[in-house]
Order: sequence, then C-alpha cells, then structure tokens
Amino acid sequence: MRTVLVIDDNPAVGTALDLLFGLREIRTLHAASPDEGLAVLAREQVDLVVQDMNFAADTTSGEEGVALFRAMRAKYHDLPIVLLTAWTHLETAVELVKAGAADYLGKPWDDNKLVATVENLLELSEATREVARFRDERRRRRKALEDKYDLRGLVFAAAATERVVELACQVARADIPVLITGPNGAGKERIAAIVQANSQAKTGPFVTVNCGALPSELIEAELFGADAGAYTGASNKAREGRFEIADGGTLFLDEIGNLPLAGQAKLLRVLESGEFERLGSSRTRKVKVRVVSATNADLPAMIRDGRFREDLYYRLNVIELRLPPLAERVDDILPLAEYFLDGAARLDEGARAALVAHAWPGNVRELKNAIQRAALLCADGVITARDLGLAPARTNGARISADAEPDRDMIEGALRNARGVISQAASELGLSRQALYRRMEKMGIANEA
Repeated sequence: MRTVLVIDDNPAVGTALDLLFGLREIRTLHAASPDEGLAVLAREQVDLVVQDMNFAADTTSGEEGVALFRAMRAKYHDLPIVLLTAWTHLETAVELVKAGAADYLGKPWDDNKLVATVENLLELSEATREVARFRDERRRRRKALEDKYDLRGLVFAAAATERVVELACQVARADIPVLITGPNGAGKERIAAIVQANSQAKTGPFVTVNCGALPSELIEAELFGADAGAYTGASNKAREGRFEIADGGTLFLDEIGNLPLAGQAKLLRVLESGEFERLGSSRTRKVKVRVVSATNADLPAMIRDGRFREDLYYRLNVIELRLPPLAERVDDILPLAEYFLDGAARLDEGARAALVAHAWPGNVRELKNAIQRAALLCADGVITARDLGLAPARTNGARISADAEPDRDMIEGALRNARGVISQAASELGLSRQALYRRMEKMGIANEA
C-alpha cells in the first residue's frame, strides 16, 4: 500500500491528512519531530514525505525544516518530499525545491491541490522505481551476454538493440545465412561482426563488400573474381574474388539490394552449393563461406517489381535481424555519445536533453558526426545544446525541447491547466520542477492558481 509520512508537530495536521489521504487508499504515518521522522524512515517503507518547516514553539525561520530536508535528502536521494509552509519565507521553500524538493504548499493548504500533488508524485515515484528495476534487470542481462559472447565492444543500452544482439549471438553458431535489415547508418555492420565473432568460423577472415559502392558491371568480378582480360578494362592478371578471399570465414554483403540480377543468380548458386566460376573462366571453384547480408531496401517490394529474385531472398533470409533506427533506441543515444566523445569533452544537461529529443534521421552515423563537430566547437570542454546545432524539437501540446525557452503565455497556461500544481505544470512543459521555478522567478510569474 502506498505510504506517506507526515512530519509535523501539530497533531491536527496529521489527523487531517490521515483522513484526506485515507479516502484515496493512501496509508499515512505521523511523526511530531525531525528526529522522530528520521526514525520512522529508518524502519518503514515510505513512498513520500510531507514535512513542516518549523517545529519549535515561536519559531518561523524554517531552519529546522531546512535541516530536516537536507538530512533526508542525504540518505534517501530519490524520496519525494513536499514542504508545508506557514510562516517560513517562500524564498526558503523555493531554494529547497531547487535543491530537490518535490513541491511546496502553504498552510492552510488546498485539499484538491495537495491531493493532486501527492497522487502525481506517488505515481511518478512508482514509475521511477519500476524503471530502475527494469534497468537493473537489463544490466544483468547485458552482463550475462558479455560474459557468454563476444560483443565486439558494441555500445548499447536500449532493449531493442539488446534483442537484436542476443538473437545474433544465438544464431551465430548455426551455419546458415543471416539477413540484417535496417536504415543506413544504424550499425548493421557491427551486428554482422558479432555474428562472425561468435560463429564456428570466428578464426577465419571477415570480408566486407558494399554492393552499393560498386558499378553493377564490376560487382560480379568483385565477388567471384575474374580471369585476365575477362571484361573491358580488366587487368592482364587473374584476380581473386571476395568469395575466395573469405574462404573459411564470413562474407558480409552490405546493400545486397544493389546486386544485379545476373550476380543474384550466381550468388544463389554459391549459397546452395559453394560453387562458382570466375568471370571469363570455365573452371569451377568451391569455397566454404558464411554469408551475412544487409540492406536498407524493401526487398519484398523489389521482388514484386522484378528487381530481386524471390528464391535468393528466401535463401538469404533464413534468419532476419532487424536493427531499428536510432530514434527507436533512445537509450542508446547518450552511451553512444559518451563513447564518441571518449573523454574529450563533457555534455551538459541541455545537450543531453537535446540529443535525446532529436529524431536522428541519419542514425548512429549522424550522431557520431554531431558529437565530433560539437567537441571541436564547444568552450572549456563542455558541450551545450547550442554546440550540437540540432533543430529544436517540439512534440504534442506545449512540450518543448530542453534548450528551447517557453514564453510567459505557455508557462501561465500550463499553471492554469495544472491548477497551480508545479510538478504537473512542469511535466506539461517538458521541464523539471527546478527549471520551471527558475523561469517563473526570471519572468516574475506568481503561482496564483
């Protein structure tokens, strides 16, 4: 059951809040002094604290409340704390909110506003704990993956990436073709390297061919080799193709959708029998090569258009690994950014928020370029949102990106919608409570709701 601890020297406050919260199935504990409150926290599971700011008779300085808040914050970092103020200067409460207090309300309080604040914070607290549990479990799973498989130093934290990596490791030892799909710049070659590193051919060569980077008339020669003078402009010496070079290892065919139909037929034969001929040669050669291919193209659509062989598609697609775009792997963004920085600079809070808010149409490649550029442009080794040069992101409603400034109308509208509940208004604007307080103070906006 959700539990709130009320620390107030007035028994009537504890009784009133017990009745108020009890109607919402919230258990209420009461402590009459800071020491008693800390003792309750030490022995009970508490989800939220509502604390007074003054305890000794004839005291209005708020110093006792400040000391209690700091003692709780030092030991219980994530515990939401709501301040109740009667005589204390509001500036003191605002300073504590900036230091991490969840919110503050004046005495006598508005029941609806207090209940809304407490309900919101309890829901947020539970969600935060659930996210923490989920991340701990994900870290354990990733550690198990790293202990069992060679991940080639891949940097990731998103569950979507973890699923792809886990499946790649599972199918790596099976001697079957693997097709990796996903947008350009998402990291498909890194997944192919993981397949190779955990396969039975891990000691063999890992050979990469970008089928989209070669003219169509040269792809066959690149893959299968050519005898001397096999085509116009060919060397007067025979050359090995990539299949021969990859014999006993893995051949990674990137942008497989660019392979011309003639090359597709020869590739199908190699996959089925391991046999092929060089261009201009009648001698049949045989190799043992694990083929991993990748594409950002819609191969089924290409099949319907007659540009890709259906039988080759099903031969390549025994196992498909779909690597999502970076926008669907948000938890990967900051770890990748830190990896690309390699200690050369530090991301400030605004830069981190801007990175997470950006859509990254160019995926990991775009992120790498943005980080490298920002590291060159930043001052004093600290990267700000401005250094990144990303387009401001706006989502539904009034939510804004962390580096954009809400105007007075947006802030006042959010406060009205939230009936003065700061945490709710901050959430609507996409800001932290501390950030909202700073903007209200700067603009001279009073919370009159």
